[in-house]
Amino acid sequence: MQDARRWVVATCVDIDRADLVECAELGVSELVTNALLHGAPPIQVRVRGTWEHPRVEVRDGSTTPPLLPSVTEPTDEDDLLLTFGRGLSIVARSADAWGAEIEEDGKIVWFNPAPVFSEDDGVEGVITGIAREDRSLSDSPDMIEFEIRDVPLKAYVAFHRHYRELRREVRLLALAHEADYPLAKSLSDLFGSLEQPLHDGMGAGQIEAALEAGSTTTDVHVIMERSSAKLIGRFMELLDLADAFCREERLLSLARTEEQQQFQEWFLGEFVRQANGEEPLPWRGSSDPSVRQTSLS
Repeated sequence: MQDARRWVVATCVDIDRADLVECAELGVSELVTNALLHGAPPIQVRVRGTWEHPRVEVRDGSTTPPLLPSVTEPTDEDDLLLTFGRGLSIVARSADAWGAEIEEDGKIVWFNPAPVFSEDDGVEGVITGIAREDRSLSDSPDMIEFEIRDVPLKAYVAFHRHYRELRREVRLLALAHEADYPLAKSLSDLFGSLEQPLHDGMGAGQIEAALEAGSTTTDVHVIMERSSAKLIGRFMELLDLADAFCREERLLSLARTEEQQQFQEWFLGEFVRQANGEEPLPWRGSSDPSVRQTSLS
C-alpha cells in the first residue's frame, strides 16, 4: 500500500498537480485496502484521465461491485472499523467524482482527486459498465458468415485491450466532466450504440482457444447481422476520431500506434468488405499496402 501511495503522489507532482496530493494519497489508500480485503488478484494501480482532471484507478479481479457509502455515518469506533476498506466514505470525501466500472473479468474503482478534503459526506459514487445480457442472433433473417484469415494473436490482444481502455476512458471522462469534454460524451454514446455488434462479432472465444493452444495466428469464423457489419465501418471512423481526441485533450493514456492502426483497419475492414460481397483478405503484415485499401461504403 505504501508503494501505491508514493507512486500516486509522485505522479501528481510529475503532472504539475501537487494541489491534489493529499486527497489522492487518502483515496488510493482506501481503494487499495478495499481491493486487498474484498477484491481478488491481480491488483493494479493506475492514473488516467487528463492532465487537468487526473483519475486514480485501482483494478482487481473481482466483478462484485463495491458497497457505496451509507447515508448514515458510523456511530462508534467499532462501526468505523467495520466499514474501513469497504464503505469508501474516505474516497467520497477525497474526490470531486468517483465510482466503479464493472468489466467481464474484474472491476475498476476510480476517483478524481479533489483539491480539498470534504468536510461533509462528499460526492455520490456511481457504478457503471455492468455486463448486459447477450441477445440471441439466431432469429435474425439477415445473417452473414465471415472468415477472418491469419489473425495475428498478439496484435488482436493489443487491439482488444486498447478498445476496452478507450471505451472506459471516454465513458468516465463524460461521466465526471461532461461539460469540460463534450467530445468524450459524443464518443461514449457512439461506443454504446456499437457495443452489442462488436461484442457479438469479434470472435473472442476462438482467439482465446488459439492462445491456449500456443498458436501465433488463427482463422476466426463469425456470424453477424449484415447491418451490424456495416456499423463496424462507423466504428473505424470513430477510432480515428478518438485518436485525435487523445492527443488534443492531453490524455494520460496513449493514442494508437501506427502498427495498431494498420492492424485494426485490416481486421475491422474485413467485416465491411465481406458484407459488401468481397472475398476474405488474409493479414500479410503492417507493411502490406492492401491494409489501407479498405472500402467503407
